[in-house]
Formats: sequence, C-alpha cells, structure tokens
Amino acid sequence: MSRRPSRRRPSKKRGSNGQFLLMLGLIGVVIQGLLAATLSWVAEHPWILALPILVVAGAGTAFVLLRREAARRERVRVQGLRYLVEHLDGLHHTQFEYAVRDLMRRDGCQDARQVGGSGDNGADVKATDPFGRRWVIQCKHRKAGWAGSAVGTPDLQKLNGTGRQIHGGDVLVMLTNGRFSRPALGFARSQHLHLVDRNLLAQWAAGSTPLWELLRAIPPPRRSTTLS
Repeated sequence: MSRRPSRRRPSKKRGSNGQFLLMLGLIGVVIQGLLAATLSWVAEHPWILALPILVVAGAGTAFVLLRREAARRERVRVQGLRYLVEHLDGLHHTQFEYAVRDLMRRDGCQDARQVGGSGDNGADVKATDPFGRRWVIQCKHRKAGWAGSAVGTPDLQKLNGTGRQIHGGDVLVMLTNGRFSRPALGFARSQHLHLVDRNLLAQWAAGSTPLWELLRAIPPPRRSTTLS
C-alpha cells in the first residue's frame, strides 16, 4: 500500500511579514497626521517660533543686569571701605595683601590686584592710579604690630631691585602694620622708596584720603586727568 505524499503546511512567514508591513503603515499614517497637525498649529500660532529666542534673550539680559548690579554694589562697598589698624593686625598675611588691594581700589585704582605669593619678585599689590602712575607695593604683616620685628634694609633692597626693572613701577612702596629699622629709613630716602608704617597705615585705612596725598615726593602724573 503506497503512502500519500504529505502536504506542506502553509508558511507563517508571509503572514508575519504582512502584519509587520501593516503596522509600519499605521505608524507612518499616525506620524504623518501628527506632523500635519503640528505644522497646522504652528501656522496658526507663529509666535511660538520666537519663544526660544525670547527665552535666550531674556536670560542674557538678566545675566547682564545682575552683573551690573553686583559691580555697582562692589563699588559702593569699596568706596565706603574703612579698616581699623587693629583689625588688620588679626589678618593672615594674604588677607592683609587683599585689604591693601581693596584700599587702593577705594582710592580709584580700578585695576589694583593682589599678586603676592611664590615667585612674586617683591610685589604683593600692583595698581595704576587715576593719574597713570604704576604702583608696586610690598606688604610686610606683623602679628604683633608695632612690637613685632622691624622691617629692615634687605626687604627694601629686593623691592628696589625689582620694582622698576621687572614690574615697571613709578611708585615703589614698602607697607607694614609694624615699623621700620633706622637703616631702612635711610636706605628708602636714598633710593626714593616710599614707606608706610603702622601710623600712616592707620591714617590711610581708617580715612578717605588717597595714599598719594599722604606720601611725599610722589612722581608727577603720567597723564593729565580731570583730577589733576
């Protein structure tokens, strides 16, 4: 008795492919509909396209205004800055340098900056006054104030050797909340260096008179200004 040839079952592959294509078609129709609806809505509300630009512009304007306000507050703070010399005694030597920088800014030296640290070549604060003169200031902080060790000639020699040649200073200042030795006083006079001791520092820091009006024999202005 002969066997009948077995029938092959219809492949499910064709059915699966058909369902997949149908699903892709439906997804395409949905996406096309959403895109058309979005374009139609944007056409009716064209202002929405400008919204990101307005947001960015608003954020930029707010940033500029905040910076201007911060700068204004800083100017007000600096212009009214006062220090008692006893307060300066309690500062770390780096904070002392920043305090001197702020006092120079109060006097109108807008570019005053603290530069002290390793490899500073004898300069702790540098500034340009409203008359164009470049100031190079070396700070010597004494925790004990006047009772601390006197600033001596070696420190002045370093300032004298670098202040003009390296830093291009017109006014070289050695400033301390303490005192200077007698040889240092003579050396400063001979080399046209300016000394600010504890007494002069107290007068400058607690008052409102610019430092160049408290020192003697300051070089003439580099440029004429409305202040000269």
